[in-house]
Amino acid sequence: MRIAICDDERHFLDDFTVIMDRLYKSLDIIIDKFTDGASLLKAYDNVPYDIVFLDIEMPGMDGIYLANILRGKSEDVFIVFLTSHIEYALKGYEVNALRYLTKPATELAVREVIDYVLKKQNNMKSLWLKTSDGDQKILINHIIFLEAQDQKVIINTINGKIEIRSKLNDFESRLKNDGFFRIHRSYLVSLSKVMAFVGRDITMSDGTVLPVGRTKENEFKAALMSYVGREAF
Repeated sequence: MRIAICDDERHFLDDFTVIMDRLYKSLDIIIDKFTDGASLLKAYDNVPYDIVFLDIEMPGMDGIYLANILRGKSEDVFIVFLTSHIEYALKGYEVNALRYLTKPATELAVREVIDYVLKKQNNMKSLWLKTSDGDQKILINHIIFLEAQDQKVIINTINGKIEIRSKLNDFESRLKNDGFFRIHRSYLVSLSKVMAFVGRDITMSDGTVLPVGRTKENEFKAALMSYVGREAF
């Protein structure tokens, strides 16, 4: 995920970065900071952002004007306004802003925004798989767990199983930022589909019970608690 924050107050940019590092240090999130709208627009033309945080009250090009230009470039970018004056809220509807954050932005408010966008992106993400029946597309949030068997990978989904010739390591790399964890050399699971964890066994949403490797136990617990914590907001 790529995030841009544009604010003419440098201390606010620094504070925002500290919050993001504390909340999402382990995720693949890139943050670019800008003190004026012209610099942001130039960067956006080269690498579009997923979320743009905009201070409304900036000298020269203000946040509302900047948001209109960004919306003209993309209907998909999430725009979040930063302001001390809630009376600007009506203007946000004109550019389909996701929400307003009052300054200084709290850690809770930032977390709610990022987690919302992450969920939206995860729900829409998909994989193309080369199967014996041809190329097949599946939604990532439909995957329950993946199992390595010889030279094959069995993908267990909410709609059934898909068998392909591949290595589990390849999927671990592809899904590392999508809420998946390698609990065992033979299993890669979706943390969102873990229903129970007793001893070193976990129960998945389809009722399958899987073992957590002894060397993976503590790391898995930490990953699961971190995931559950984010989902709670």
